[in-house]
Amino acid sequence: MTTVGFHGASRLYPGSTAAAVDSLDLSIEDAEFMVLVGPSGCGKSTSLRMLAGLEQVTSGSVYIGDRDVTDVPPKDRDIAMVFQNYALYPHMSVGDNMGFALKMAGVAKPERKRRVSEAADLLGLQDFLDRKPKALSGGQRQRVAMGRAIVRQPQVFCMDEPLSNLDAKLRVSTRSQIASLQRRLGVTTVYVTHDQVEAMTMGDRVAVLDGGLLQQVDTPLGLYENPANLFVAGFIGSPAMNLLRAEPDEHGARLGENVVSLPRDTVALSEGHPLTVGIRPEAWRLVGAEEGGLPVEVTLVEELGVDAFVHGTTRTDAGTENVVVRVGPRQPPAKGATVHLGVDPERVLAFDSATGERLR
Repeated sequence: MTTVGFHGASRLYPGSTAAAVDSLDLSIEDAEFMVLVGPSGCGKSTSLRMLAGLEQVTSGSVYIGDRDVTDVPPKDRDIAMVFQNYALYPHMSVGDNMGFALKMAGVAKPERKRRVSEAADLLGLQDFLDRKPKALSGGQRQRVAMGRAIVRQPQVFCMDEPLSNLDAKLRVSTRSQIASLQRRLGVTTVYVTHDQVEAMTMGDRVAVLDGGLLQQVDTPLGLYENPANLFVAGFIGSPAMNLLRAEPDEHGARLGENVVSLPRDTVALSEGHPLTVGIRPEAWRLVGAEEGGLPVEVTLVEELGVDAFVHGTTRTDAGTENVVVRVGPRQPPAKGATVHLGVDPERVLAFDSATGERLR
């Protein structure tokens, strides 16, 4: 049973007044695939490096299993790191690269050969063991880096944006390979990415960070349907959630001359708060003008085959707001047209604009 725990863990760099990671409390279960996601500078890579022992913990503690590893050297933590830039030795063959850490640890040659062969079988690298890294594609090099981690049979995998150097198509195929491989091996994994689509498709749970603070941790679907605050609502989802500034109304939220209904208990909570409503692109529905829907002037239509995304603008008391609507692929509205949008109250989220917190 290998769990990972951050208990009030902080990292304050010398000369800085704000912590790169501030009092992180996060528990990762045995064999779980946990993804840390957020924008650049949010503290996700620093958190991973604190776990790996590559960054000093200023305060708090880090646990692997029931062992406090806060002050344990990296080599004694029984973790394997997979980096963004592969970090392969160019003069060594693929097999030697994969077995190098075992050689340094004094593992006997027959055992090294067995482990490398097993990892190569898992990763489809048997035909490349005698090649040099320069003879491999980017995706193959990334698999070699994964193999080097696998042969060590660590308690924890730490992966720092391992797919960033791959092209878009290869990223899609490789991320599914990594996720399925992790499930087969059953090794606790902490994975860092700035790509929220990558986070949503790979993680058992996802931890969203911003400004060094943990914003929310939940399953991908939990984050998508029940964001805790405005940051998570706007960050998770592609296209992003529509976040529209509104005025509280006795029936819901007023957007210009239109009122968007809110769940009854949320209407009461919204009184006295500067209000922002959140609506996913697929939650909108096209209605007739006579139904009093929100008028939106279409500025762009993205036709993707299976569906289409309609981008437009609407006027509210706060000014011009951008709106994105997901519609069916057949006969989407034309650019320059005005469409009217309705939405079910249960699919509308409300946030306090001042604090960013969800009203619920």
